[in-house]
Amino acid sequence: MPFALAACKKGWSVIELAGLTMGTSYSIAAIDHTNKIDKAELQQAVNASLSQVTAQMSNWDAGSEISRFNAAGATDRFAVSPEVAHVMTAAHEINAATDGRFDVTVGPLIDLWGFGSGKTRSDMPSDAEVAQALACCGQSQSVGVADRALQKMRPEAEVYLSAIGKGFGIDQVARTLAGFGITDYMVEIGGDLYTAGKNPDGQAWRIGIETPEAFDRGVQQVVAVSDMGMATSGDYRNFFDYEGKRYSHIIDATTGRPVTHNTASVTVMTENAMLADAWATALLVLGAERGLELANQRDMAALFIERTGKAGDKGFKLTASDRFTALQA
Repeated sequence: MPFALAACKKGWSVIELAGLTMGTSYSIAAIDHTNKIDKAELQQAVNASLSQVTAQMSNWDAGSEISRFNAAGATDRFAVSPEVAHVMTAAHEINAATDGRFDVTVGPLIDLWGFGSGKTRSDMPSDAEVAQALACCGQSQSVGVADRALQKMRPEAEVYLSAIGKGFGIDQVARTLAGFGITDYMVEIGGDLYTAGKNPDGQAWRIGIETPEAFDRGVQQVVAVSDMGMATSGDYRNFFDYEGKRYSHIIDATTGRPVTHNTASVTVMTENAMLADAWATALLVLGAERGLELANQRDMAALFIERTGKAGDKGFKLTASDRFTALQA
């Protein structure tokens, strides 16, 4: 109540929106400096923006562009929207930069290891099963994109945009808010986000990075984010244990198996949420050593949290890229 009264006296208010999309939740905080924006109209525009992304990129919607492309068992050119072509072009660039570790055709492996839409598992797939699923993957050898069209090089190839599409959806909502003349806002979907301008206190938006533990919702570090996308990828929510070893949903597309390094999570801050979403996954697959090297080469803000197995600080080691350190200075 005191906050609401103060906002009214200053001539501005905070519009808060929330809902469900892409199999998760979203939340928006937008500062209306004019007190003239119709909340219902803004909500309708946000919903339309999210519905469009779903109709283009959802693997759960059988009628979406990407689902229809996956269902087409042919190598003919398949016309897509400029948005799908844009996302796939970005995915190809990141795939090349990571030597194939970031791969949007890795769906068969995710399903094999029990992290997809099928049944979960508590045992190990056989080497033969891994080899069979791996033969269906390989982004650079399976799918091409050019001139607003996708084309399969393998008829059985399928594309899954969950590691980049959510970030793109955030960016689309951000564009919708900007279209209403809103300059200060935060858009969050499933923990990934984009912020613009300042928060209601007139400061950069303050975002907490989770402690990478399965049953702990604690905050490991708070960072300032303004006019950037931010995403965190971790191995600590979706996994199974087998014979005393943890197997996470973070799959290395070059081996067909879950990663085995000690990097528990990676947070990336970059120019938009789409790239932050994709690069957080890519750098987590690479692990802290190679990931940090690549982040510094590309002047990318990234924070790596590794398990140390040591007491103190909950057994985690934090390593930041040069750009990340500079942004938080």
